[in-house]
Amino acid sequence: MAQATKITVEATANAPVEKVWKLWNNPADIMIWNTADPSWHTPSSENDLRVGGKFKNRMEAKDGNFGFDFEGVYDSVVLNKEITYTMADGRQATTLFTEEDGKTHLTTTFDPETQNGPEFQKQGWQSILNSFIKYAETH
Repeated sequence: MAQATKITVEATANAPVEKVWKLWNNPADIMIWNTADPSWHTPSSENDLRVGGKFKNRMEAKDGNFGFDFEGVYDSVVLNKEITYTMADGRQATTLFTEEDGKTHLTTTFDPETQNGPEFQKQGWQSILNSFIKYAETH
């Protein structure tokens, strides 16, 4: 079976990279912005941001009918520039942080999973990224 094409989502925050990096990686902040839809939330977040370190974000529907742990291990961490990790199911994702004129552009590229179509996955990851941008610009 051929490897599925990677999916990329991107957005720009009107905030400096140091602030964006902190909000992206701080568990207390992650619990607020990490949602693709208002009917979901992230009730817990753990983050050991270093090569070999692990992260785990518990994502749940607010009505309690479904939830899952989004978790993985960091492969590369370059302060204010790049985070690459391998998810629990073996897929990989990379987020790049690029600052220009006081704004930070985030680009996340990830291996798709096989249960949902690529467009559905792209929309979900883009929604989470958009939620982060809104949070970063108002906190």
